[in-house]
Amino acid sequence: MNGIDLLPLAVALLIGIAALGSCLGIGNLGGKLLEAAARQPELKAQLQSTFFLAAGVTDGAFIIATGIALWFATANPFGG
Repeated sequence: MNGIDLLPLAVALLIGIAALGSCLGIGNLGGKLLEAAARQPELKAQLQSTFFLAAGVTDGAFIIATGIALWFATANPFGG
């Protein structure tokens, strides 16, 4: 078994783990946003803008991992 045989598994793991982490992170972040907005409703607008900034950074990691995985799938970095 060489590296090219494991390429689909590597790509699936790279995308899958990044997606799982991103979804868990944004879900946790959304829950904390709702808690904070319930405690101090007057800060809702500021909390939402902070939430969207943090969600964008969290999604950025997933998008980068997906890009690297697709690059591996098309560029064949194992030279086979």
